[in-house]
Amino acid sequence: TRHLLYAKGLFRHHTLGCQVISVGNLTVGGTGKTPVVEVFARELQREGRRVAILSRGYKKTEPAFARRLVDRLFFAEVLRPPRVVSDGQKLLLDSAMSGDEPYMLASNLPDVCVLVDKDRVKSGRYAINKLGCDTLILDDGFQYLALRPRVQIVLVDRTNPFGNEHVLPRGLLREPIKNIRRADFLFITKSDKADNEELKARLRALNARAEIIECRHSPKCLMDVAGRGRRELDWLRGKRIAALSGIAAPAGFERELQRLGSKLVARFRFADHHRYSQQEVIDLINRSRQL
Repeated sequence: TRHLLYAKGLFRHHTLGCQVISVGNLTVGGTGKTPVVEVFARELQREGRRVAILSRGYKKTEPAFARRLVDRLFFAEVLRPPRVVSDGQKLLLDSAMSGDEPYMLASNLPDVCVLVDKDRVKSGRYAINKLGCDTLILDDGFQYLALRPRVQIVLVDRTNPFGNEHVLPRGLLREPIKNIRRADFLFITKSDKADNEELKARLRALNARAEIIECRHSPKCLMDVAGRGRRELDWLRGKRIAALSGIAAPAGFERELQRLGSKLVARFRFADHHRYSQQEVIDLINRSRQL
């Protein structure tokens, strides 16, 4: 229905007069979208672009329900500027106010602007007019129809491309598989030298014009959580490991630990974007020591 309303002009597509790249997916979480956004932002910035990443800021701290209701009734939401996580020079918000993924992107990309607002037309205009940006990257933008991208990139997880092929809440799909025809580029993520010919044939049948690109995610090093340095991946070999994760698809992370030669003795899995309490961390450390 939304697509029809936009197609008929009852809802309006906005164009902001600059390069807009959308990176998104058909399924809920776990395709490896955020690292792809980071790679694009870094490379475009190196080429001389002034880049802004526009995110919804999933699980950021929100005002109380009564405040949000009043804001909506009096159109205060429309007038309020977006949250600027980074202005391309320094971090301005913490992970609670921005959401964990925008905060991570802003931390890893010191020369890139990161803005958070569910109205990405508004945050795009702010990035152009106030921060001098000429390139916008829509993080998780495939279902965001109000801002028209020039390049539409859709990620497909090779390990679980479409779930059970049903839309939410029965399956993992955010919209029907046929809508992948809107994509300009299809990235098959987590390929790892696997045979993707069957999946590529299916994608080609759904979208005859998009270029299909295979890519993989691989670890580079081990980072100390307290920021006291890093270790080479070989350090894991032969170690007894407890794996802690709060991501959409933890199985791939755990398999990678085992592939690097560690012995996985415990798996602690939390929901995607979980915000750990101090007590949870203490309990996990104590349980790991016992094992």
